[in-house]
Amino acid sequence: MDSKKRIILTGDRPTGRLHIGHYVGSLRRRVELQNEGNFDKMYVFIADAQALTDNIDNPEKVRQNVIEVALDYLACGLDPEKVTIFIQSQIPELCELSFYFMDLVSVSRLQRNPTVKTEVQMRGFAGESVPVGFFTYPISQAADITLFKATTVPVGQDQEPMLEQCREIVRRFNNIYGETLVEPNIMLPDNSACLRLPGTDGKAKMSKSLGNCIYLSDTAKELKQKVNSMYTDPEHIHIEQPGHLDGNTVFIYLDAFCSDEDFRKFLPDYQNLDELKAHYTRGGLGDGTCKKFLYNVLNDRLTPIRERRLELQKDIPAIYDMLCQGCERARQAAVETMDEVRKAMKINYFDDKELIVEQAKRYASSK
Repeated sequence: MDSKKRIILTGDRPTGRLHIGHYVGSLRRRVELQNEGNFDKMYVFIADAQALTDNIDNPEKVRQNVIEVALDYLACGLDPEKVTIFIQSQIPELCELSFYFMDLVSVSRLQRNPTVKTEVQMRGFAGESVPVGFFTYPISQAADITLFKATTVPVGQDQEPMLEQCREIVRRFNNIYGETLVEPNIMLPDNSACLRLPGTDGKAKMSKSLGNCIYLSDTAKELKQKVNSMYTDPEHIHIEQPGHLDGNTVFIYLDAFCSDEDFRKFLPDYQNLDELKAHYTRGGLGDGTCKKFLYNVLNDRLTPIRERRLELQKDIPAIYDMLCQGCERARQAAVETMDEVRKAMKINYFDDKELIVEQAKRYASSK
């Protein structure tokens, strides 16, 4: 096990097109990491098998959205020449490793996982109706990470409990079977506003299921409609009244996206966001002006992504070919890790020539 290697792994569920919460939470950083090139390998996967755990009655939804996520990846700038992009279900070794990990985790530990609790509540599962596959998501995610020996996992803050449970599994496995797997580190966004971008309605999380998303592929018209409908300060009824920033979605989005250069381009009356916030909080600045500025900032970021996506859509077979090649490369790495796992667990019966010779001698001497 080479502890000096830096391997990055992250992914998304194909339950819909990707939105700007994905972008600021992880996707933007992935592209930066790719372009920096300061890593040995980088894997980005489409978690279709995990998506089926709570979409089992709608496999076509998952099937159709695999290509949507792949298009979003490429449109945002991920380069398949530098990054291995693959589909989770096409790597059977993930199922095998998950099966072995199940022996290392108790039901009570899974029940205590805050991310599992939140996701169960959000999806409306009642009592013991939670699908086992969904309930054991931390285990399958640990397999995703460790099968590729990822050292760094760039994700949003809501995934921190999952990474901690993955580290627990790695420590227990290595303690029982010897140093085999790599303990990963989480990489959170540098900007605190990006840790958990709220929905356009002010809800705690931007979610496809809640319909409060701005998608990376939204048209300029759709983007404008969504920005204009965004939750701000319900007490800021008149322009002259002081506005509040706490929970104000427009300003949270500006924290996540805007720069001083944006003010020079779109709102030159202010030098930076601090000046805009100061005017808003003392009164005399309307929500409409802030929303117009936010629209211009977001549209500036999304226009090149939108245009690249439209070009990519012209050759869908090429996207599937790229995914197929990525799956083949990922599978090679998975096979290598599983060989090491089976050897550590002493279940590599047919590869262990010493075992065969030893057993043959033992039974020969007993005659």
